[in-house]
Amino acid sequence: MSSERMCFLCGKNGSEDPLDLHHVFGGPYRKKSEKYGLVVYLCHHDCHIFGKNAVHNNADTALYLHQWGQRKAMMEQGWSTHDFIREFGKNYL
Repeated sequence: MSSERMCFLCGKNGSEDPLDLHHVFGGPYRKKSEKYGLVVYLCHHDCHIFGKNAVHNNADTALYLHQWGQRKAMMEQGWSTHDFIREFGKNYL
């Protein structure tokens, strides 16, 4: 496995658009996102903040990442949907 950072959504390496660390579950769940490894790198402009499909600009992209994060957490922690809701407040699946 490569240790090179790349955008979770588009696969670019950040040479043209710097990579930002994005917490899949933000606000009060930022620390839990870090605790459970639910953070990804995203191209700052195109995939994170300003692009048409950027996670902070597009509800479908945000939902995609929330669903990915929920599946990852449930699989790695052995959680049920109820367990996930207890930790992150909502079911995204």
